[in-house]
Parts: sequence; structure tokens; C-alpha cells
Amino acid sequence: MAATPDESDDLRLRGRKILIVDDDTEVRAAIDHALQAEGALTQTCGDGNTAVRIVESDPPELVVLDMMLPKRSGFLVLEKIKDFPKCPRVVMVTANEGKRHQEYAEARGVDGYLHKPVRLEKLIGLAESLLAG
Repeated sequence: MAATPDESDDLRLRGRKILIVDDDTEVRAAIDHALQAEGALTQTCGDGNTAVRIVESDPPELVVLDMMLPKRSGFLVLEKIKDFPKCPRVVMVTANEGKRHQEYAEARGVDGYLHKPVRLEKLIGLAESLLAG
């Protein structure tokens, strides 16, 4: 069902290009659905190598990046894409509660860091603020 003009004015991520990278299909689908409901143009993938290829060939504005991924870890994806000329903002999501991993991600230039299970409203708010600035 298409949004009415009044409803579409409230879409916080309208037209923003976001890549969602998570090897858990249910998590990926939930995040994808929530971001699309706010007007985002989303693309998804389930491994680190594919994520790097997508960011290199068709850069999004934001990447929602799981830490633990097959083929290339989220940390290695983060390091690689932060070197690209059109570097997107990156929000890392993880089930790992350790501060050491968060500090490492922040040292590598991550823009946001959220723990799983991710509260979708919190992710949407963070995406909105990162893309506004």
C-alpha cells in the first residue's frame, strides 16, 4: 500500500541509500523492513566480501555492518571501505558485549556501534542523525 502524501512527509530516511550486511537472514530482513518503512533505499548482503564489492561499485550513504561475518569480518570490511574515496557512514552491530571490540571499531573509524538485539527505533534514529550531518 502506497503512503499518502501526509504519511510520506514523515519518512525519516526517505531516499537515503543504505546497505545492510548481516549473515543472519532474519536480522537482515528485520533491519531491511524497518529502514524501508522509513523510506530508505536498501540493499542487503550476507558476507564481508560482497559488502566490500557493493560499497566499491555502488556506494551507499550508510552501511549497517555486523561484526561477525563469513568470508571477511566486519572489522576487515570497515578497514577496507574507510579507505574508499566515497566512504559511507558505518554503524556496526554485534552480539559481542566486550568493550575491547567497540574500542577497536571506534579506532578504525566506525560512526556508530550498537549491541544485538538491535532496537530498530534506536538504529533508525542513529541512521537519521548520521545522515543529517
